[in-house]
Amino acid sequence: MIVGRKKEQGELQDLLEKEESQFCAVYGRRRVGKTYLIRETFNYQFCFQHTGVAKGTLHQQLTAFRNSLMSSGLPRCSVPKTWIEAFELLKQLINDAPAGKKVIFIDELPWMDTPKSNLISALESFWNGWATARPEKDIVLIVCGSATSWISKKLLKNKGGLRGRLTQRIKLAPFTLRECELFAEGANLAYGRKDVLELYMILGGIPYYWSFLKRGLSVAQNVDQLFFSENSQLRDEFEALYATLFKRPENYLKVIECLSDGRRSGMTREGILAASKLSDGGTFSTVLEELEECGFIRRFSSADTAESNALYQLIDNYTLFYYRCIRKKAFSDEHYWLNTFTSSSHNTWKGYAFERVCLQHIPQIKTALGISGVQTNVCSWFIRGTDQRRGAQIDLVMQRADGFTDICEMKHAAGTFSIDNDYAGDLQNKLNAYQAFSKDKRTLHLVMVTTNGVAHNAHYNMVQNEITMDDLFAG
Repeated sequence: MIVGRKKEQGELQDLLEKEESQFCAVYGRRRVGKTYLIRETFNYQFCFQHTGVAKGTLHQQLTAFRNSLMSSGLPRCSVPKTWIEAFELLKQLINDAPAGKKVIFIDELPWMDTPKSNLISALESFWNGWATARPEKDIVLIVCGSATSWISKKLLKNKGGLRGRLTQRIKLAPFTLRECELFAEGANLAYGRKDVLELYMILGGIPYYWSFLKRGLSVAQNVDQLFFSENSQLRDEFEALYATLFKRPENYLKVIECLSDGRRSGMTREGILAASKLSDGGTFSTVLEELEECGFIRRFSSADTAESNALYQLIDNYTLFYYRCIRKKAFSDEHYWLNTFTSSSHNTWKGYAFERVCLQHIPQIKTALGISGVQTNVCSWFIRGTDQRRGAQIDLVMQRADGFTDICEMKHAAGTFSIDNDYAGDLQNKLNAYQAFSKDKRTLHLVMVTTNGVAHNAHYNMVQNEITMDDLFAG
């Protein structure tokens, strides 16, 4: 059963209805469900299906490709020596196939692109010189990969023969909170929304991770069996996650580690360089761009300041959880999550993680505010402190075309959140700083995004709108 994904399934099914041959790239984070989506949508019926070999040599890739061809019906043949020869064999298989649309599914295409293999040139020749030239117009080529940066560089932004050749591109996003709630219901986990929210702050919307949750266990018990027990299923997931996405993950991990240990508000490019001791230049820029492309970090600058002042934040839920909670404990306590459920460190992590979840559900926040149809510039804003003034940072600013700007504050609390004197002062400082130093002259509205609402105390009159956890679960 597929949860959600109706739009993506429709886009894939539409490929069969097109008059011309179709070339589609499906990409997204590792474990997000790309392969499952494609196989389920086409009911596992492919003219040819192949998956690249992780860390395989050119010979291993070609051998596996030949084996997949034979599994699909090609007569026994020798291993091709080049990708040009390999695609010639694929042409033979297609020519011998029955009439009708022929769906070709190549999974983990980036793994097949070994050094000096000329895979892309061979793919260009196959598609441009043969597939699109067939008078039958019957080819539906679907390629897939978790290495989002590779897909972007080699296919989406290709400057050679594949430039503009893709007829469809589908970036598969993680599940929303609502989709995870539906997943949990389908698995009969019997979790309420606060449970789904906490799991989302740990697992993100990654279906593969959610599939390991066991019925009859509390959230804390499930987290312990997933991450902290001796035989936990996701014990080694962190190393595999980055190793499969990046051929040389060391520099990427140095950046991630800096952001996990750095200021909650984020770090500048210069700050990351200093902390990581990496060299400045094009390679470092590529690392930042690819981490952002893959959804691990976000780059943001004040709505009205130079891009050179941009801050970088760690945004991936699982990675944040790994650095804040898993790595520091080094599996020393197989009941760690259960034993620290009410600790201060646990609550600190929750506050940090909840902010990230809110930033991943901006459409739901806009719907709750009744502005889903209003043109809105969503951004962040900050100003550094000086000897004369306090600094201020606002993680979520929504500048609306109807003349208002929503200043959104995100707070996790077990019960109703209460604005005390100190926090009221912080809020007023943010509003005053934004009004004084931003270029935005709209009317300001303070919006509180909390788990269970805001207490109506003496400071509540600062708040124009409230959004609760339930609003984030909107479909």
